[in-house]
Amino acid sequence: MSETAKVVPIRRVRRAEPASERLREQVRTLEDQLRRLEGEERATGREGLLVALARLFQEGLRSVNWDTVAGAWAAFYFTWHSEEVDDFGFDRKFTETLRPLFEFLYTVWWRVEATGLEHVPSEGAALIVANHSGVLPYDGLMINVAVRHEHPARRDCRMLALDMFALLPFLAPLLAKSGAVRASQENGERLLRRGELVGVFPEGVKGVGKRFKHRYKLARFGRGGFVRLALRTGAPIIPCAVVGAEEIHPVLAKADWIGRPLGFPYFPITPTFPLLGPLGVVPLPTKWSLDFGDPVPMDAHGPDAAEDPILVNRLAEQVRGTVQRMIDGRLARRRSIWFG
Repeated sequence: MSETAKVVPIRRVRRAEPASERLREQVRTLEDQLRRLEGEERATGREGLLVALARLFQEGLRSVNWDTVAGAWAAFYFTWHSEEVDDFGFDRKFTETLRPLFEFLYTVWWRVEATGLEHVPSEGAALIVANHSGVLPYDGLMINVAVRHEHPARRDCRMLALDMFALLPFLAPLLAKSGAVRASQENGERLLRRGELVGVFPEGVKGVGKRFKHRYKLARFGRGGFVRLALRTGAPIIPCAVVGAEEIHPVLAKADWIGRPLGFPYFPITPTFPLLGPLGVVPLPTKWSLDFGDPVPMDAHGPDAAEDPILVNRLAEQVRGTVQRMIDGRLARRRSIWFG
C-alpha cells in the first residue's frame, strides 16, 4: 500500500506536466491574439488606413482582389466616419474631422461674436429660434459652433434643415452627418423629447432667399409650427438674432426660371455669382454677431395649448418681435459690415 501510495502521485505529476505546458501555451496564444486585436482596434482613423495600405504593398500585386480593395476602402472611409451613427445619421467623428474648418469660419473668416449664451440651458430640451439669411445654411452652422465652442456644457445644437437643403444630393449627406435633421414636427419632437438642444428658422425659404434691400426685415414666422413644437414638449424657446449673414451673398435679383427646373425654390444672382462661376460661391468675410435672448418658458401652458391657434399665433408674434428688436439693437450698434 505504501509503494502504491508513492507511485500514484508521481504518475499524476508526470501526466499533469504536459497538460500544464499546453495550457500555458494556449493562454499565451490567446493573450497574443488579444493584444493583436486590441492593437488593430486602436489603429483607427489614419493609422488604420496606413496599416491597410502597408499590408497591401507588403503582399504585392498578387494580393489585390475585391477583399483587399474593400478592406482598404473601409479603412479609408472610417478614417473620417464612425462605425455607428444615430437614427438621423449624426456622425460625431465626421463632425470632429470638419470642426477645424467650421472653427476657421467662426473665428477667422467671420470673427463671430456670441453673447447671451448663458441663456442656453446646460442640459435638457430647448428650442433656439433664429432669423434666417445667407442663401446657404451657414447661420445654422455658426449657431452650432457657438454653442459647441463657447458654451460651458459644449452642447450640440441639432438644426432643423429646410427641404431645399435636406434633400439636395450633395448637401444633404453633409448636413445629416453634421447633426442637422430634416425639418418636421415629428423629427423636432423626437429630438426635444430626448432632451436635445434644437435650432429652427421659422422664416424658412423666405429668409434665406430675401433680396438685399429687404435684409434684416423678418418675414412671417410660418404658421407657428415651432410654437406648437415647444408647447407639446414643454421646451423653452430661446430667441437668437444673427447679424452679418445677410451680406455674405447679397441677393440682387432672382432667376427662378433657372432654379425651379433644378429643384431650387429660387436661383440667386449676387455680385459674385454666377459672374465668377465657382468662386462666386465663396461667402464674403463679413463680421458676424449672434445674440441669444432670455428664454420664453412654455411648460406653464401645457401640451394641450398647442391646439389653441390664437395662443400659438400670439406666442409666435411675441418671439418674432423679440428677435426683430434684438436685430435692430445690434444694427444700431454696428459701425461696419466688415468690422462690426
